[in-house]
Amino acid sequence: MRTLKIAKHDGRGEIFLSVQGEGRHQGTPSVFVRTSLCNLHCVWCDTDYTWNWAGTPYPHEKDGEPGYAKFEKSEEIIEMTPAEIVAAVRTFDCRHIVLTGGEPLLQQAGLIDVISLLRDADTDAGYHIEVETNGTLAPNPAFDASVDQYNVSPKLSNAYMEASLRIKADVSKFFASSEKAWFKFVVDREEDISEVLAMVRTFEIKSSRVYLMPQGRSADALTARQAWVEAQCAAHGFKFSDRLHVHEFGDRRGV
Repeated sequence: MRTLKIAKHDGRGEIFLSVQGEGRHQGTPSVFVRTSLCNLHCVWCDTDYTWNWAGTPYPHEKDGEPGYAKFEKSEEIIEMTPAEIVAAVRTFDCRHIVLTGGEPLLQQAGLIDVISLLRDADTDAGYHIEVETNGTLAPNPAFDASVDQYNVSPKLSNAYMEASLRIKADVSKFFASSEKAWFKFVVDREEDISEVLAMVRTFEIKSSRVYLMPQGRSADALTARQAWVEAQCAAHGFKFSDRLHVHEFGDRRGV
């Protein structure tokens, strides 16, 4: 039986009810399903427990903080069947689902099964499926047909990875041409805006589908950058996205 690798929290899969904190549906009550594993390693990632395994060489901005260490992979992942995931999702009276990570597109086959079970003809309750992705992996046709929205978050040089890892031209072009895709860029310096503008121009991304978000894992960090990011949005025809969950919960897990 097919299983998926889900982030483990308090002994269970990290499947929880909260509000969508970012982007187009900011403020919408949503059930989050957090998959484990990622093909990138952003230095400021707030879900580093999905990829920053003991023995790997990747840096993180928490390095050096008292008590911080890379994670033991066996302790951070739980295997769940699609049926188990669907059962957990259905415990919440909410039809807005966000598949997040990690990088969900690493596990497309299993997630197609999850979505199919949710939308079974006898039990379909109007589920809306959003997918959070870093924009380096293309969805296969079956996965693309099964989801309603992509929240594409291409990584800039501020993530401290080689461009060849974080930018895949063919995938960027696919999402830029998809009516299901909305783009979110994490920014905190002038150079980031130049990178965003270059991507928008190169891949013909519609400015009306671009959100800029301040970088930060605390409310204070977000607030400090908010006015600057809002000004950049006004100057270039982008939308501003806050990070509501960070304001309320910081970088706590499972909320």
